[in-house]
Amino acid sequence: MAYQALYRQWRPMTFAQVVGQEAVVRTLRRQIETGRIAHAYLFCGCRGTGKTTLAKIMSRAINCQNPDQGEPCGVCDPCRAILSESTLDVLELDAASNNSVDNVRDLLEQVRYPAQVGKYKVYIIDEVHMLSAAAFNALLKTLEEPPAHVVFILATTEPQRIPATILSRVQRFDFGRIPAPLMIARMEEALTPLHIAAEPEALQTVARAAEGALRDAFSILEMCVSATADSTLRAQTVRD
Repeated sequence: MAYQALYRQWRPMTFAQVVGQEAVVRTLRRQIETGRIAHAYLFCGCRGTGKTTLAKIMSRAINCQNPDQGEPCGVCDPCRAILSESTLDVLELDAASNNSVDNVRDLLEQVRYPAQVGKYKVYIIDEVHMLSAAAFNALLKTLEEPPAHVVFILATTEPQRIPATILSRVQRFDFGRIPAPLMIARMEEALTPLHIAAEPEALQTVARAAEGALRDAFSILEMCVSATADSTLRAQTVRD
């Protein structure tokens, strides 16, 4: 099996595993429990704070046949299909490289078709601020009158670049930077199966360098682990 980067190995698969975004997670789980699913969400925040990860968890949770307090079960047909990416019920678009009006129109062409295995079709548009003005206008019409079986989850690091007409039609969730103690605890958890101990200052230095982005923390940690000669990650290694 091909090696997987640490940040991918430790990407949360459930709401309970998400760290540092308690208010966002609590609200989304409550919406799923009560069935008050909005037709469009906007996840805002700096890189590596869990926007796309939560979008993927949300896509499974709203389609899960046996949710537990809003958590996806992970074993029902919709959950397994979405996890294996074998269904068109969840479509991801990277607006940084697919930002034209034609890209959005191609995506919206599929909106009218019902979901295959779940209740909802979920469209995740990452870096949505990169869409062109014409693409935003094409998206706006569908956001105004969305089909009942469609949920849009837009993610961005620059919400100020999104038109007000779009902002007024979505539920906005702002993701904060991950506090250093939470990042350190998560890194310690990741080091355990690697049988590597770490000096407290070493992980504190990694957390500071990551600037609140847990994905960055894992990427830096992985480099430092590769440079570790023995089973202890030392502060000097991290500084080097």
